[in-house]
Amino acid sequence: MLGLPKGSLEESTIALFKKAGWNITKSSRSYKPSIDDEELDGRFVRAQEMSRYVEQGFFDCGLTGYDWILENESDVVEVCDLVYSRATTLKSRWVICVKEDSDIKTLKDLEGKRIATELVNATKRHLEKNGVNAEVEFSWGATEVKVPDLVDAIADITETGSSLRANNLRILDTMLYTNTKFIANKASWENPEKRKKIETIAMLLRAALDAGSKVGLKMNLPKAHLSKIIGELPALRKPTVSQLSDPAWVAIETIVDEKVVREIVPCLKANGAEGIVEYPLNKIIA
Repeated sequence: MLGLPKGSLEESTIALFKKAGWNITKSSRSYKPSIDDEELDGRFVRAQEMSRYVEQGFFDCGLTGYDWILENESDVVEVCDLVYSRATTLKSRWVICVKEDSDIKTLKDLEGKRIATELVNATKRHLEKNGVNAEVEFSWGATEVKVPDLVDAIADITETGSSLRANNLRILDTMLYTNTKFIANKASWENPEKRKKIETIAMLLRAALDAGSKVGLKMNLPKAHLSKIIGELPALRKPTVSQLSDPAWVAIETIVDEKVVREIVPCLKANGAEGIVEYPLNKIIA
Protein backbone atom coordinates (compact mmCIF):
# COMPACT_ATOMS: atom_id res chain seq x y z
CA MET A 1 0.00 0.00 0.00
CA LEU A 2 1.55 3.24 -1.23
CA GLY A 3 0.74 6.68 0.11
CA LEU A 4 0.83 9.47 -2.48
CA PRO A 5 0.75 13.17 -1.50
CA LYS A 6 -2.44 15.03 -2.33
CA GLY A 7 -2.15 18.74 -3.10
CA SER A 8 0.87 20.74 -4.21
CA LEU A 9 3.12 17.69 -4.72
CA GLU A 10 0.48 15.62 -6.50
CA GLU A 11 1.23 16.33 -10.15
CA SER A 12 5.02 16.42 -9.74
CA THR A 13 4.88 13.08 -7.89
CA ILE A 14 2.82 11.46 -10.66
CA ALA A 15 5.31 12.80 -13.22
CA LEU A 16 8.26 11.44 -11.19
CA PHE A 17 6.70 7.98 -10.95
CA LYS A 18 6.02 8.01 -14.68
CA LYS A 19 9.67 8.78 -15.38
CA ALA A 20 10.63 6.00 -12.97
CA GLY A 21 8.43 3.52 -14.85
CA TRP A 22 5.00 3.57 -13.16
CA ASN A 23 1.89 5.07 -14.71
CA ILE A 24 -0.47 6.48 -12.09
CA THR A 25 -3.89 7.64 -13.25
CA LYS A 26 -6.65 9.25 -11.21
CA SER A 27 -9.99 10.89 -11.62
CA SER A 28 -10.55 14.41 -10.37
CA ARG A 29 -12.82 13.25 -7.54
CA SER A 30 -11.12 10.02 -6.50
CA TYR A 31 -8.47 9.49 -3.86
CA LYS A 32 -7.77 5.95 -5.12
CA PRO A 33 -5.42 5.96 -8.12
CA SER A 34 -4.90 3.25 -10.69
CA ILE A 35 -1.28 2.01 -10.83
CA ASP A 36 0.00 -0.22 -13.63
CA ASP A 37 1.68 -2.59 -11.16
CA GLU A 38 -0.32 -5.45 -9.66
CA GLU A 39 1.92 -5.40 -6.57
CA LEU A 40 0.95 -1.81 -5.73
CA ASP A 41 -2.23 -0.27 -4.38
CA GLY A 42 -2.37 3.35 -3.31
CA ARG A 43 -4.27 6.30 -1.92
CA PHE A 44 -3.83 10.06 -2.10
CA VAL A 45 -3.74 11.81 1.28
CA ARG A 46 -2.39 15.16 2.39
CA ALA A 47 1.36 15.22 2.97
CA GLN A 48 0.66 16.70 6.40
CA GLU A 49 -0.97 13.41 7.46
CA MET A 50 1.15 10.90 5.54
CA SER A 51 3.76 10.06 8.18
CA ARG A 52 1.07 9.23 10.75
CA TYR A 53 -0.63 6.79 8.40
CA VAL A 54 2.69 5.18 7.50
CA GLU A 55 3.63 4.87 11.17
CA GLN A 56 0.24 3.32 11.99
CA GLY A 57 0.60 0.79 9.15
CA PHE A 58 -2.24 1.86 6.86
CA PHE A 59 0.48 2.55 4.26
CA ASP A 60 3.55 0.37 3.86
CA CYS A 61 5.38 3.34 2.39
CA GLY A 62 4.68 6.87 1.21
CA LEU A 63 6.03 10.25 0.23
CA THR A 64 5.92 13.28 2.48
CA GLY A 65 8.02 16.21 3.62
CA TYR A 66 10.70 15.94 6.28
CA ASP A 67 8.91 18.86 7.97
CA TRP A 68 5.75 16.81 8.52
CA ILE A 69 7.69 13.85 9.89
CA LEU A 70 9.13 16.22 12.48
CA GLU A 71 5.81 17.93 13.11
CA ASN A 72 4.02 14.62 13.75
CA GLU A 73 7.03 13.11 15.57
CA SER A 74 6.46 9.99 13.49
CA ASP A 75 8.52 6.86 14.08
CA VAL A 76 9.12 5.69 10.51
CA VAL A 77 11.98 4.48 8.33
CA GLU A 78 13.37 7.29 6.16
CA VAL A 79 14.23 5.26 3.07
CA CYS A 80 15.67 8.04 0.91
CA ASP A 81 15.65 11.75 0.14
CA LEU A 82 13.83 12.88 -3.00
CA VAL A 83 14.62 16.54 -3.48
CA TYR A 84 11.78 17.81 -5.65
CA SER A 85 8.75 20.01 -5.17
CA ARG A 86 6.00 21.68 -7.16
CA ALA A 87 8.26 24.40 -8.55
CA THR A 88 11.92 23.50 -8.08
CA THR A 89 14.44 20.77 -7.38
CA LEU A 90 15.81 22.66 -4.37
CA LYS A 91 15.23 22.10 -0.68
CA SER A 92 12.60 24.31 0.89
CA ARG A 93 12.95 25.99 4.26
CA TRP A 94 10.63 26.98 7.07
CA VAL A 95 11.28 30.55 8.16
CA ILE A 96 9.92 32.91 10.77
CA CYS A 97 8.91 36.20 9.16
CA VAL A 98 7.69 39.64 10.16
CA LYS A 99 6.64 42.66 8.17
CA GLU A 100 9.54 44.54 6.57
CA ASP A 101 8.94 47.61 8.76
CA SER A 102 8.34 45.66 11.99
CA ASP A 103 10.16 46.66 15.18
CA ILE A 104 10.89 42.96 15.73
CA LYS A 105 14.53 42.52 14.71
CA THR A 106 15.65 39.25 16.33
CA LEU A 107 14.11 35.98 17.46
CA LYS A 108 14.36 37.15 21.07
CA ASP A 109 12.04 40.06 20.21
CA LEU A 110 9.21 37.52 19.74
CA GLU A 111 8.99 37.05 23.51
CA GLY A 112 5.30 37.26 24.44
CA LYS A 113 4.24 37.73 20.79
CA ARG A 114 1.80 35.73 18.67
CA ILE A 115 2.91 33.58 15.71
CA ALA A 116 0.71 31.86 13.12
CA THR A 117 1.80 28.73 11.28
CA GLU A 118 0.73 25.32 9.97
CA LEU A 119 3.83 23.80 11.60
CA VAL A 120 2.81 24.40 15.19
CA ASN A 121 4.77 21.73 17.08
CA ALA A 122 8.05 22.30 15.23
CA THR A 123 7.74 26.06 15.71
CA LYS A 124 7.13 25.66 19.45
CA ARG A 125 10.17 23.41 19.75
CA HIS A 126 12.34 25.88 17.82
CA LEU A 127 11.28 28.78 20.03
CA GLU A 128 11.80 26.74 23.18
CA LYS A 129 15.29 25.73 22.02
CA ASN A 130 16.12 29.42 21.61
CA GLY A 131 14.64 30.44 24.97
CA VAL A 132 11.67 32.35 23.52
CA ASN A 133 8.21 32.13 25.07
CA ALA A 134 5.56 33.06 22.48
CA GLU A 135 2.02 32.03 21.58
CA VAL A 136 1.89 29.79 18.49
CA GLU A 137 -1.46 29.33 16.79
CA PHE A 138 -2.50 27.09 13.91
CA SER A 139 -3.09 28.76 10.56
CA TRP A 140 -5.49 27.24 8.04
CA GLY A 141 -3.78 28.99 5.12
CA ALA A 142 -3.12 32.41 3.60
CA THR A 143 -0.65 32.81 6.45
CA GLU A 144 1.29 35.63 4.77
CA VAL A 145 -1.60 38.09 5.00
CA LYS A 146 -2.05 37.74 8.77
CA VAL A 147 0.82 40.01 9.78
CA PRO A 148 0.72 42.51 11.33
CA ASP A 149 -3.05 42.84 11.86
CA LEU A 150 -3.81 39.38 13.29
CA VAL A 151 -0.42 38.15 14.49
CA ASP A 152 3.04 39.56 15.10
CA ALA A 153 4.91 37.01 13.00
CA ILE A 154 4.42 33.88 10.92
CA ALA A 155 6.36 30.67 10.36
CA ASP A 156 5.97 29.64 6.73
CA ILE A 157 7.63 27.53 4.07
CA THR A 158 9.42 29.04 1.10
CA GLU A 159 11.17 27.67 -1.97
CA THR A 160 12.33 30.79 -3.76
CA GLY A 161 11.24 33.57 -1.38
CA SER A 162 9.12 35.24 -4.07
CA SER A 163 5.86 34.97 -2.11
CA LEU A 164 7.50 36.49 0.98
CA ARG A 165 8.88 39.40 -1.03
CA ALA A 166 5.51 39.94 -2.71
CA ASN A 167 3.91 40.26 0.72
CA ASN A 168 6.63 42.62 2.03
CA LEU A 169 7.88 40.14 4.60
CA ARG A 170 11.33 39.96 6.18
CA ILE A 171 12.90 36.68 7.29
CA LEU A 172 13.82 36.73 10.95
CA ASP A 173 15.13 33.19 11.33
CA THR A 174 15.34 29.85 9.52
CA MET A 175 13.85 26.98 11.53
CA LEU A 176 14.67 24.03 9.29
CA TYR A 177 15.31 22.84 5.75
CA THR A 178 12.97 20.27 4.28
CA ASN A 179 12.48 18.12 1.21
CA THR A 180 10.36 15.20 0.13
CA LYS A 181 11.25 11.87 1.70
CA PHE A 182 10.25 8.33 0.82
CA ILE A 183 9.33 6.68 4.11
CA ALA A 184 8.31 3.19 5.21
CA ASN A 185 6.42 1.58 8.05
CA LYS A 186 8.85 -0.19 10.40
CA ALA A 187 7.04 -3.55 10.29
CA SER A 188 6.80 -3.40 6.49
CA TRP A 189 10.53 -2.63 6.30
CA GLU A 190 11.24 -5.82 8.26
CA ASN A 191 9.14 -7.89 5.82
CA PRO A 192 11.65 -9.14 3.18
CA GLU A 193 9.17 -9.14 0.30
CA LYS A 194 7.83 -5.67 1.05
CA ARG A 195 11.29 -4.29 1.75
CA LYS A 196 12.53 -5.51 -1.63
CA LYS A 197 9.65 -3.71 -3.37
CA ILE A 198 10.17 -0.53 -1.34
CA GLU A 199 13.89 -0.53 -2.14
CA THR A 200 13.13 -1.02 -5.85
CA ILE A 201 10.75 1.95 -5.85
CA ALA A 202 13.31 4.08 -4.01
CA MET A 203 16.11 3.14 -6.42
CA LEU A 204 14.08 4.01 -9.52
CA LEU A 205 12.68 7.24 -8.09
CA ARG A 206 16.20 8.40 -7.22
CA ALA A 207 17.41 7.36 -10.66
CA ALA A 208 14.63 9.39 -12.31
CA LEU A 209 15.50 12.44 -10.22
CA ASP A 210 19.23 12.11 -10.89
CA ALA A 211 18.54 12.05 -14.61
CA GLY A 212 16.56 15.27 -14.49
CA SER A 213 19.58 17.56 -14.43
CA LYS A 214 21.72 15.62 -16.89
CA VAL A 215 21.74 14.81 -20.59
CA GLY A 216 23.58 12.41 -22.83
CA LEU A 217 26.03 13.62 -25.47
CA LYS A 218 27.46 11.65 -28.35
CA MET A 219 29.60 12.74 -31.28
CA ASN A 220 32.34 11.77 -33.69
CA LEU A 221 35.79 13.28 -33.15
CA PRO A 222 39.19 13.18 -34.83
CA LYS A 223 41.28 10.74 -32.80
CA ALA A 224 44.18 13.19 -32.71
CA HIS A 225 42.05 15.65 -30.69
CA LEU A 226 40.77 13.11 -28.14
CA SER A 227 43.30 13.73 -25.35
CA LYS A 228 42.90 17.49 -25.65
CA ILE A 229 39.11 17.31 -25.42
CA ILE A 230 39.16 15.03 -22.38
CA GLY A 231 41.84 17.15 -20.70
CA GLU A 232 40.05 20.45 -21.20
CA LEU A 233 36.51 19.32 -20.41
CA PRO A 234 36.12 17.77 -16.94
CA ALA A 235 32.55 16.82 -17.80
CA LEU A 236 34.00 14.36 -20.35
CA ARG A 237 36.39 12.82 -17.86
CA LYS A 238 35.11 9.25 -18.29
CA PRO A 239 33.45 9.03 -21.70
CA THR A 240 32.86 5.87 -23.68
CA VAL A 241 35.25 5.96 -26.64
CA SER A 242 34.73 3.65 -29.64
CA GLN A 243 36.86 3.26 -32.73
CA LEU A 244 35.07 4.09 -36.00
CA SER A 245 35.69 2.30 -39.29
CA ASP A 246 37.96 5.20 -40.21
CA PRO A 247 41.03 4.71 -37.93
CA ALA A 248 41.49 8.48 -37.70
CA TRP A 249 38.11 8.96 -36.00
CA VAL A 250 36.45 7.87 -32.75
CA ALA A 251 32.91 8.03 -31.38
CA ILE A 252 32.40 9.50 -27.92
CA GLU A 253 29.38 9.07 -25.65
CA THR A 254 29.05 10.57 -22.18
CA ILE A 255 26.67 12.02 -19.60
CA VAL A 256 27.02 15.66 -18.52
CA ASP A 257 25.14 18.25 -16.49
CA GLU A 258 22.63 19.90 -18.79
CA LYS A 259 23.71 23.38 -17.69
CA VAL A 260 27.27 22.89 -19.02
CA VAL A 261 26.24 21.80 -22.51
CA ARG A 262 26.16 25.38 -23.79
CA GLU A 263 29.82 25.75 -22.79
CA ILE A 264 30.96 22.34 -24.01
CA VAL A 265 29.45 22.26 -27.49
CA PRO A 266 31.36 25.28 -28.92
CA CYS A 267 34.63 23.79 -27.65
CA LEU A 268 33.77 20.43 -29.17
CA LYS A 269 33.04 22.05 -32.52
CA ALA A 270 36.28 24.02 -32.37
CA ASN A 271 38.16 20.75 -31.94
CA GLY A 272 36.59 19.11 -34.95
CA ALA A 273 33.67 17.21 -33.40
CA GLU A 274 30.89 16.31 -35.83
CA GLY A 275 27.43 14.82 -35.52
CA ILE A 276 26.97 16.10 -31.94
CA VAL A 277 23.72 14.75 -30.49
CA GLU A 278 22.21 15.78 -27.15
CA TYR A 279 19.48 13.52 -25.76
CA PRO A 280 17.38 13.44 -22.58
CA LEU A 281 17.71 10.74 -19.92
CA ASN A 282 14.96 8.93 -18.01
CA LYS A 283 17.01 7.31 -15.28
CA ILE A 284 20.61 7.20 -14.06
CA ILE A 285 21.34 4.23 -11.82
CA ALA A 286 24.72 4.36 -10.12
